Amino acid sequence: MDPVISKYEPVIGLEIHAQMKTKSKAFCKCSTEFHSSPNSNVCPVCLGYPGTLPVLNENLVDHIIRMGIALNCSIREVSIFARKNYFYPDLSKGYQITQFETPICTDGYLDITLKNKEVKRIGITRIHMEEDAGKSIHDFNDDESLVDFNRCGVPLIEIVSEPDIRSTEEAFLYLSKIRQTLVYLEINDGNMEEGSLRCDANISVRLKGEKEFGTRCEIKNLNSFKNVSDAIDAEIFRQIKLIESGGKVVFNTMTFNAKEKTTSATRSKEEAHDYRYFPEPDLVKVTVTEDWKQKIIESLPEFPDARCSRFMKEYSLPFSDSDEITQDKFFADYFEVAVSGLKSKDETSYRIVSNIVRAEVRRVLNEQKINIKEFNIPGKIISMIADSVSSGKVSVTASKEIFNILLKGNSEEEMISLFKKAESDLSQISDSSEIESVVIKILDENPKEVQRYKGGEKKLAGFFVGKIMQESHGKANPKIVNELLLKNLETE
Repeated sequence: MDPVISKYEPVIGLEIHAQMKTKSKAFCKCSTEFHSSPNSNVCPVCLGYPGTLPVLNENLVDHIIRMGIALNCSIREVSIFARKNYFYPDLSKGYQITQFETPICTDGYLDITLKNKEVKRIGITRIHMEEDAGKSIHDFNDDESLVDFNRCGVPLIEIVSEPDIRSTEEAFLYLSKIRQTLVYLEINDGNMEEGSLRCDANISVRLKGEKEFGTRCEIKNLNSFKNVSDAIDAEIFRQIKLIESGGKVVFNTMTFNAKEKTTSATRSKEEAHDYRYFPEPDLVKVTVTEDWKQKIIESLPEFPDARCSRFMKEYSLPFSDSDEITQDKFFADYFEVAVSGLKSKDETSYRIVSNIVRAEVRRVLNEQKINIKEFNIPGKIISMIADSVSSGKVSVTASKEIFNILLKGNSEEEMISLFKKAESDLSQISDSSEIESVVIKILDENPKEVQRYKGGEKKLAGFFVGKIMQESHGKANPKIVNELLLKNLETE
């Protein structure tokens, strides 16, 4: 690291905007469907026509309480909405309904595990409810911009961290875990490319050892994990370079140029008073009862860290396997369907299922750019493959061939039929007497190599195994081959 840069410490806070998975908008019945035609999911309420009255979507409140509990927040019993007044061409009302003085969730935290295995706690200042603005489109003409109001009124929650993040690594891990929690709760799809998850980064720098924060700048609307990491690095470098040259950091809103990996100021940063917040007069107070909170607590899923620990204990998986599988809720669900269908529920079978889903299933998902919900082989078919391997009917290599054959199936019934035929065609020889006859034949044909092995060249065992597998057309059970090979070499 550059010694000049290493003198400084970044101070980072993230504001994450997550679109809630509701069928209708925050304050009207319009659809939240992403791929609808421009300006088709709008009505007088979300467009802010005079005389219209908003009505709160109860699912928005339910979802934010779920997230608040998951992030160890205090849930405010009574909260109110506010109007945040500012002008953007895509903000049809001229104000945004949000929460200001009384956010519904406060004082939470999230623990992240760093590469060195240290656990770092990131404070959560607040989580509040609000509605989204529309979308300005500048791609069609240099002289004109278009506006799509479909996103106006879409329900959001904003998760505001404390300035506890001290590196790009910590920011990446924190954002990843927030996204994972949202998806586990099934309240957000985690899709940054479609804008259902967006991030603003507040960044300042200070000399190491100093307690006072530097002047921060906010980078708006980062829409990918890579952009978040690159933008934070670019802004840290910009601020350090500016300070080292005798300049002064100014409180600005920044934009990030992903192509050039640079940040630049777009406007001076607004303070709260610039937005002229005042209570939203058309909405009643939000009251959260203890019964409501308790019902939500009882309905919460098993979270990733707890699920990872359970997989290690229940299925005897190493941490690396468990952590990889539980990163995605639905991928972990798929794994559990597969292990539940096993005939032999033991450590070996569990590891075989883990290897299949992490290697073969993941490979297909990546190649086809699909998620596990779109994958065509049911989990119960994976258990059949694993049972066949653990029982010795087919080898690990043959199981991969069977997996690829099953990808061509169009239904569960067809896959079962394909599996039975492939298992029969690719079944391995496990009969000891049959394999031993092949072992003896290969040793008789290679007397010089036998003598070299007995003279200490133990690596020749691999040579013999290769010859035996070739002679058996790859069907001999490798475990039995090794056992009988060593037995016969010792008695030769």
